Amino acid sequence: MTLDRRAELGEFLRSRRARLRPEEVGLIDHGARRRVPGLRREELAMVAGVSVDHYVRLEQGRTLHFSESVLDAVARALRLNPVERDHLYRLARPWSGEESPGEQQVRPGLRRLLEAADVPSYIVGRGTDVLAWNRSAAALITDFGALPPCERNLARMVFLDEGMRELYEDWQGKAADVVAYLRLDAARNPNDAGIAALIDELCRSSADFRDLWERHELRDKTHGRYVYLHPVVGRLDLGYETLRLPDDPDQALVAHTVEPDSPSAAALSLLTTWAADAPSDVGR
Repeated sequence: MTLDRRAELGEFLRSRRARLRPEEVGLIDHGARRRVPGLRREELAMVAGVSVDHYVRLEQGRTLHFSESVLDAVARALRLNPVERDHLYRLARPWSGEESPGEQQVRPGLRRLLEAADVPSYIVGRGTDVLAWNRSAAALITDFGALPPCERNLARMVFLDEGMRELYEDWQGKAADVVAYLRLDAARNPNDAGIAALIDELCRSSADFRDLWERHELRDKTHGRYVYLHPVVGRLDLGYETLRLPDDPDQALVAHTVEPDSPSAAALSLLTTWAADAPSDVGR
């Protein structure tokens, strides 16, 4: 099973039409009752300056050979941000990537870098798989080494591990971030059967995941902050920075940061000391 890019394209465009009101794009709303929220197809086509038939063929995924000018016009009309615009291009163009991506491997040098880091850090790969981690990350999030390899996955843990709901102060925000990133990653890797199987499993097993998935939100993993409610050291307000590998964009190193001399810094120091006494737990 792989991503149905034509269906994904149509659902994405409909979700973006639904969030726009006529007056937001310079159209007059005559007050007529609308069967669906947002712009109608013909309204979007008019704002974009393309024929209705052309737009309908795009939204229905009848072909994946649309010109750059048409896609640019639709992106502008829908007010897509850069991540959404790239997503539209990715879905609306023929795919020439690998038919079946190979196994994900982490270089020994990156594992050594994780060991040397004094903050919780881990490497996430395709489909939110956690590929490697250091002791502090295991102490902060979960004992990855105690999990079967197939369960070392951020999306699966966030939605299927009840302990994750207690770990994050804003679990809903974390869940939304994970789903938005997973949707983006699925489009980047449309032939990855593992990602497709993960999405299918989570849609069947978690109503929360299913509801978030249907929103078609997109978010890349860059930087931000999460508040953890750790059972041993208490509340930790931590930032994170994401470093994507130039020679393997499917892998990203996520490292946490903390404000100096803050209560969270003291708690993180205690966590690091506690983690240092634990058995070695780097990689897999």
